[in-house]
Amino acid sequence: MQEKQKQECTLIWFRNDLRVRDNKLLKEAIATKRYLVAFYAFDPVFFKRQYSFERTGKFRLRFLIETLKELKESLAKYNIPFYVGLKKTETVVSEIQNDFLITTLVYQEDETSDEKDIEKRVRKVVGSKVKKIRVTNQYLYEPHQIDTLFNKKYPLSFLSFRNKVEKKLDIDTELNYHLPYQDIYSQVFFEIPNCSRAEKVLGNSFPFKGGEKQALVRLKSYFFETKKVIDYKKTRNNLLGINCSTKFSPWLSNGSISVKTIYKELKRFEDEYEANSSTYWVYFELLWREFFKHAVRYHKNNFFKLGGVQKKTILSIHDNKVIKNWVLGNTTSDFVNANMIELRKTGWMSNRGRQNVASYFVHNLQQDWRIGAAYFESLLVDYDPHSNYGNWMYIAGVGNSSESKKFDIEWQANTYDKYGEFRAKWIDK
Repeated sequence: MQEKQKQECTLIWFRNDLRVRDNKLLKEAIATKRYLVAFYAFDPVFFKRQYSFERTGKFRLRFLIETLKELKESLAKYNIPFYVGLKKTETVVSEIQNDFLITTLVYQEDETSDEKDIEKRVRKVVGSKVKKIRVTNQYLYEPHQIDTLFNKKYPLSFLSFRNKVEKKLDIDTELNYHLPYQDIYSQVFFEIPNCSRAEKVLGNSFPFKGGEKQALVRLKSYFFETKKVIDYKKTRNNLLGINCSTKFSPWLSNGSISVKTIYKELKRFEDEYEANSSTYWVYFELLWREFFKHAVRYHKNNFFKLGGVQKKTILSIHDNKVIKNWVLGNTTSDFVNANMIELRKTGWMSNRGRQNVASYFVHNLQQDWRIGAAYFESLLVDYDPHSNYGNWMYIAGVGNSSESKKFDIEWQANTYDKYGEFRAKWIDK
């Protein structure tokens, strides 16, 4: 019996770009005029342990599962099959090849080492005859803009980056396209990790669900309904309350909203209501994210090494007892303890808290900064490799500043938790 001829398709590989709106993957895939098939893989490499910490912990896993379920529903409206597998990425691709003849593979570029290794394996599996379209899908300013502006000599300092980018570069608008409605062709596997491994956030630190719809709801609420963005610069260092900061970062981290969508809505708010130092400061924080995103393209694996992008020679100290007490919130600083307990119980910590506990870990406890970064990677619901490791390097003095950043923890506590409300919330009496 002759084998049934497989339908040709363009395969869309979702990574940290789990959205329908403003997604170059979809625009490029639509342009191929082929049947569209999509997939996501829970690759085992992201569940391995680093310094005894599971890389993708329970809070981020829950948020990711919620995001994928919503993306599946969004794609189903157009009858676009969405495969999700609990196995190596290249194995998921091989299983899709049992059903379809892949003519084009569309995927997001990523310069971090694990992602590049996976990319090589996937490209090998699909073979040389398959066209590969590699898109940039996570930037405010496109790589070619940055490369041209700096003549491929990336600045070490954020200030140099900011001054030049703000004056010289424009931000592209969101993409416009229409997904085609397809005939249903194949049932697909949708395998997700056991939800007992994932955990909902407790308390009110980050009481939001994953997914593109939830991201857009939050964007609308923070900008246009509550208009809390008007006071962002004043409130961003507060430790309690869901509206003291934007809380956009978890959706940005897995790409269920694009940074250009946030920027577009920010400018719309400024046009319709008010532009002030607070609205600018939201852009300023997006610019920090951008700085770290492009820094990885230039510095590559040095971003994750002990000596950082400055390639310094420093000691690596790893005291299990000291680290455990830091993780459990059992140090001599109640301010550090409160922040660490919040992280352990919710998967969230304010930016102010992150800077303080990182400084304490590196300078007071004198531990290897990469261990602290690995713990953040495991627990933070908004973990992003570029910003996480970039900020830890900054604190350790091996990143974008040659000077280490040691915080006066007691002063910080008295300034940002003057009446002890944050500490009282998280520290058991």
